[in-house]
Amino acid sequence: MKKDSSVFYISSGILLLLVLFGVIFPETLESLTANVQAFITDSFGWYYLILVSLMVIVCLYFLISPLGKIRLGKQDDRPEFSTPTWYAMLFSAGMGIGLVFWGTAEPVSHYMISTPTGVEPGTNQALRDSLRFTFFHWGVHAWAIYGIVALVLAYYNFRHGKPGLISATLEPVLGKRANGTAGKVVDIISVVATVIGVATTLGFGAVQINGGLSYLFGIPAGFVAQLLIILVVTVLFMISAWTGLGKGIKILSNVNMLLAGILLLFMLILGPTQLILNLFTNTIGTYLQNLPAMSFRISPLNEDIRSWINGWTIFYWAWWIAWAPFVGIFIARVSKGRTIREFVFGVLLIPSLIGFLWFSAFGGSAMMLEHEGVANISELATEESLFGVFANYPLGLMLSIIAMTLVGTFFITSADSGTFVLGMMTTNGSLTPGNRIKFIWGFMLAAISLVLLYSGGLQALQNTMIVAALPFSVIMAMMAVSLIKSLNQEAKELGIGKIPKRQPKE
Repeated sequence: MKKDSSVFYISSGILLLLVLFGVIFPETLESLTANVQAFITDSFGWYYLILVSLMVIVCLYFLISPLGKIRLGKQDDRPEFSTPTWYAMLFSAGMGIGLVFWGTAEPVSHYMISTPTGVEPGTNQALRDSLRFTFFHWGVHAWAIYGIVALVLAYYNFRHGKPGLISATLEPVLGKRANGTAGKVVDIISVVATVIGVATTLGFGAVQINGGLSYLFGIPAGFVAQLLIILVVTVLFMISAWTGLGKGIKILSNVNMLLAGILLLFMLILGPTQLILNLFTNTIGTYLQNLPAMSFRISPLNEDIRSWINGWTIFYWAWWIAWAPFVGIFIARVSKGRTIREFVFGVLLIPSLIGFLWFSAFGGSAMMLEHEGVANISELATEESLFGVFANYPLGLMLSIIAMTLVGTFFITSADSGTFVLGMMTTNGSLTPGNRIKFIWGFMLAAISLVLLYSGGLQALQNTMIVAALPFSVIMAMMAVSLIKSLNQEAKELGIGKIPKRQPKE
């Protein structure tokens, strides 16, 4: 218990200091995080691009290699949740709020404001590039980051009986130090990155709900409204956390997928259906065709494009890395009994395709409104762009209310999952952390989110997340090495991948 309590107290102490500093010196916090963020994106952009691309390669290797036969658990273990519920749970935890928040805003920004390849905004080429790079940011690279962390945790936890801690997965790399001070440092970094990553996303959710209320009903947008939204949602996700993983999160995840499916279906029917499907199909082709070049694109000689890469691609890679301990532990927890191949296929490919269809529907519809001169979606605030799109279609008010409800349920699911994961990380990897520890982390998530919004709004959220991601990225690389070493050793012991010797004829 000594190790458990030290990880909890040190990590919560660091985060409490951040809260107090943000309350007392909000402008200083915003300025400090902006400076550090600028240094990281300028100096380590190449590192993020290489690291994340390597995670994709490792995942694809597991998908096609004989190692994919190995089960995440004992050989007779079977999945705890049905496949549709499993998809719903990992998707809700992995990208829910982000898809709703950026579904129209990102493609429109790439099309009308700042193009990813430097072509003239508003052109047909800008439209095609906008979706291609949106797919890139939300596709297999993002899910490979989640997948590696989740796969490592599930493998060691369920197959080798290790506690559900990040440090416990590093024994093949760190040896006995994984159970000592080095392991504590790893777990503390993981907890801090998790809290900041989840709190940032909760901040996005509060801002978008506020934006919808402002756009539709004239309710003033600002910190006071966001404070009230976060307080209300905090009470709701505390109630959900009380009911446990099998009830609260499972039910909410299925509700999320139902509401998201309704919105997507309406957009496909009411929007330019044929164009949406054509954009979806065409962009998948250009995405796959250009994937290697996009993966390593840093543009060393063009400052404008490099600035775009830092502001979008590096921001997203840092966001996914900061979320990786939270999403990874949660996905690992709900994936017991699945084979590695089944796991990688489900985590890497299925959510990516759903995200591609989502952006084609919402982003494509928004860009066509701009293209045809019907509405200037690009002139709206980021958090209002989705509601601006709905306003130009039948049933717009109803769709906006469904969207705000969806953000709220995604908000609750993410916070609920976050408290569960943080409870695991600070109770020696317990699969059933107590309600008291979950409530403490729920309060901390709400407090960090409010402090970041108070100190600098959306920009402070993004800056702090990029800062938090850098140290965990090193840990993630070590986890991948650890998994490869262990799986290769187990493959030798089980004879996986060996060609059986032919028996001599009688």
